[in-house]
Amino acid sequence: MTTSLKSLNQLPVKLTSGHRLCAGCGEPILAKQILMGTQRPLVVSLSTGCFEVSTTVYPYTSWNVPLIHTAFGNGAATCAGVEAAYQSLKRQGKIKEEMNFVNFAGDGATYDIGLQALSGAMERGHQMLYVCLNNEAYMNTGIQRSSATNMGADTTTSPAGSVSSGKQGYSKDLTAIMVAHNIPYVAQVSPHNWRDTVEKAKKGFDCGGAAFINAITPCPRGWRTDPSMTVDMAKLAVETCVWPLYEVVDGKYALTAESLKIADGKAEKKPVTDWINAQGRYRHLKEERWAPVVEKMQANIDSRWEKLIRLTEH
Repeated sequence: MTTSLKSLNQLPVKLTSGHRLCAGCGEPILAKQILMGTQRPLVVSLSTGCFEVSTTVYPYTSWNVPLIHTAFGNGAATCAGVEAAYQSLKRQGKIKEEMNFVNFAGDGATYDIGLQALSGAMERGHQMLYVCLNNEAYMNTGIQRSSATNMGADTTTSPAGSVSSGKQGYSKDLTAIMVAHNIPYVAQVSPHNWRDTVEKAKKGFDCGGAAFINAITPCPRGWRTDPSMTVDMAKLAVETCVWPLYEVVDGKYALTAESLKIADGKAEKKPVTDWINAQGRYRHLKEERWAPVVEKMQANIDSRWEKLIRLTEH
């Protein structure tokens, strides 16, 4: 399968318009790109969250493929169960065609509530792709902080105020946790770079085992950004190295797209203040008293970026 824009536009539409996601939501953009990664028959598992409730409002659906709605925490287990049933039917000769399986879930259902089910499915090696639509909070239930939320963010459960700078502590590096499961394919993607995302999705579907993709998906409501700026915000996450683009194939790290250009000195690594100044959830960090928090954020980003560079070099 080629990844030219013309060829992708000719593929059957798996996720249609007419859903009720917020204007500017990054999730349908990213999901459509992931779905373009395979032309095989596909079964989708959807963990409860923004993406699920807004694309399956009874009695309507935006899905043109077989779909299973799962609870908040067991999306990976459901997808793994369907894949296991398929393998059994295939061994019995009742199904002959090759199929793909994918679970979409938010960061709350991935980083926190569903981590045990995800870890189990990855460790068992089910031939499935798990995609985390990471908007860095529990957006569907009121913008509460998750372990994917970055330091300093103002959420309803980590509010910024006279004595608080917002969320305390750094975000969990779940991508690294997935790499530690020794699965064939792990990657980070951003919806602003459709070619990078589609190619990584194809690798995940075709890797012959368990695969995990972590996707930054801006949320205008929770991030307090203009809906028209969603793709620009995703790109800025990459340019500031808040969200590097890379893949890990059979344990070997490789930077991709803009992140590779930054590492090679062909593109600028922008400061975290560019990221902070673009979002309302960080507006309090512009106050002088929170300057140490901004410094910690920059130091953490630099440390993670330098570690990633070392991993790709080795």
